[in-house]
Amino acid sequence: MPGIIVRHNETIDRAIRRFKKECEKQGIVQEMKRASRFMKPSEKRRKKALKAENRRRTSEGRR
Repeated sequence: MPGIIVRHNETIDRAIRRFKKECEKQGIVQEMKRASRFMKPSEKRRKKALKAENRRRTSEGRR
């Protein structure tokens, strides 16, 4: 868990902004987003296959 020390004469808004940046650096925001929605294994496979298909189609168009 990230922590910050509020500096002398620092506003709460600025301290909160520093705390948010520290959370982003440590990847907490991405972890929360990933954990907030559960994806079934079958959905993961389907999404992976669609992504591969789109990559294949775009690479064919470049030739």
